[in-house]
Amino acid sequence: MSNPQQLRYSKEHEWLSAAEDGVSTIGITEHAANALGDVVFVQLPDVGTTVAAGESCGELESTKSVSDLYSPVSGEVTEINEDVVSDPSLVNTAPFEGGWLFRIRVTEEPQELLSADEYDAFTAG
Repeated sequence: MSNPQQLRYSKEHEWLSAAEDGVSTIGITEHAANALGDVVFVQLPDVGTTVAAGESCGELESTKSVSDLYSPVSGEVTEINEDVVSDPSLVNTAPFEGGWLFRIRVTEEPQELLSADEYDAFTAG
């Protein structure tokens, strides 16, 4: 499994893109998608909602379980991926491309986000 080098990762298995005009994209990693199994339902935060780093802001339901979705950063949700809401399997088939979950105007970025290499080491242990 190869995690994109340009992204940062949380220990809760979310990824975060570099900000473009102050807005970053968030999704879950391939590692998390594989652990969940087939995702069948996605509940995302509403546009305009303020979310806090490390706090639950949605849910992913799979054939195996229901898992909380955590935001790796604090900020305001600017967009949700309607394609994932309509077709939750995108989380499994394209977690780093079409399976992204939401975009956020970042107000605070925690220091504990991992590089791709650090995340690889974290998930290998």
